[in-house]
Amino acid sequence: MRILLVYCHPVPESFCASIRDTAVRTLEQNGHEVDLLDLYAEGFDPVMPADERRHYNEMKLADHPFPTHAERLRAAEGLLFVYPTWWYGLPAMLKGWLDRVWTPDLTFRIPDGPGPIEPLMTHINLLGVITTCGAPRWWSYVVAHPGKRTILRGMRALCGKRCRRLFMAHYLMDKSTPESRARYLASVEKRLARI
Repeated sequence: MRILLVYCHPVPESFCASIRDTAVRTLEQNGHEVDLLDLYAEGFDPVMPADERRHYNEMKLADHPFPTHAERLRAAEGLLFVYPTWWYGLPAMLKGWLDRVWTPDLTFRIPDGPGPIEPLMTHINLLGVITTCGAPRWWSYVVAHPGKRTILRGMRALCGKRCRRLFMAHYLMDKSTPESRARYLASVEKRLARI
């Protein structure tokens, strides 16, 4: 499977970087082709300018603000997001990537009349989130996991009908230990090896 791994963390030595490395290694060892997209390393600009927003609904693929990202998204069969959960949601950089890259004529089509949007990401058969959370598991569920819901419900609606979902979180990250982090990386490896 061709998997686009979207990685978002500003600190190169973060624990998320260890998660990213474990994910890439495990997927490649199991025969998958991994395309690593590191948003901070490539200096992605998450801020949508006014003119881009004015023309967003009428945007055509030929006018995409990030044609390379659009091609990488079109080539993927699976999407895996690795990021820290901050204030219960996605980092601003990642949210900006969704805003600016998941555009009409690439990921969905807006109908001329009433009715729902038409999904165009039907080639995506796997959608996954691997994250860290400072909050405990129970509180993350009380606040309804906004980041998880954005990707695994909202973005999932644009993917293939049989698209599988994957979610993993290392809770209480701020109180983590070397042992808890090692266990989490082992669980990431085990879970990804089953794909």
